[in-house]
Amino acid sequence: MRVFAVVLIGLAVEITALVAAFGAWGFLPTLGLLVLGGVVGSMLMRREGARTMAAFSEALRTRRAPHQEIADGVLIAAAGFLIIVPGFLSDIAGLFLLFPPTRRLISKRIAARSEQRERELTLNLRYGRPPTAGGVVIDGDVVDVHPNQPKPANRPELT
Repeated sequence: MRVFAVVLIGLAVEITALVAAFGAWGFLPTLGLLVLGGVVGSMLMRREGARTMAAFSEALRTRRAPHQEIADGVLIAAAGFLIIVPGFLSDIAGLFLLFPPTRRLISKRIAARSEQRERELTLNLRYGRPPTAGGVVIDGDVVDVHPNQPKPANRPELT
């Protein structure tokens, strides 16, 4: 549901930006900028895709797991989609994904989130819960011990 809301909001903002550009610059300059963004983005996508493919081949040749290269490939494909979609904001987002430093930041976040989900999945499977149940909850009692308060009679002393 969140993804759908983000797509709808993005579409509304994109249309608003296009209407504002048409009003400010006219039809031909706006169309020229859209085409120029698509051409430049396509050239950058081809270059970055070739670099990523070479890095992927090198990782396989050296028998190293190509996790970063796969993440880069997915983000470059997403950038290509954003560049193909007409609009200024989608072109900016696509170009943002094509530059290696920003792509590394995003791929590190994606990797951290996937590792967290993997840990949750492993714990859920270990404790017999459905794989998508979220974090594991361990039932227990919380004992609040203060130095001036007497110990409960039936509780062992905490060390």
